[in-house]
Amino acid sequence: MDMMNLTVLTPEREIFQGKVQSVKVPGVSGQFQVLQNHAPIVSALDSGVVAIVTAVGENLFFDEETGTLKTIDEAGKVLKFKISGGFIEVLNNTISILAQGAKDANGNGKR
Repeated sequence: MDMMNLTVLTPEREIFQGKVQSVKVPGVSGQFQVLQNHAPIVSALDSGVVAIVTAVGENLFFDEETGTLKTIDEAGKVLKFKISGGFIEVLNNTISILAQGAKDANGNGKR
């Protein structure tokens, strides 16, 4: 299974840390998806929804309902959150997202 390492940070907290199959982000020129072996890129992000598809392995995500980091090890789970902007860096199957105003977009406190 194709996997990449993803970290999503806000000024307040870590939102996600773990292995993913793909990530969709709201780029300033339109939405784009990052898959394994994506070309290196640094890009500004616009407001919109970030969608993560998890891979096998331990993934940590921030649960707004409890205010704590929770663990999920289910592959193929789609986690979504809204951001008001930020930046993404992709290099050697490692993705870093620095986001402003990340909020749960699933509507249930669980990404």
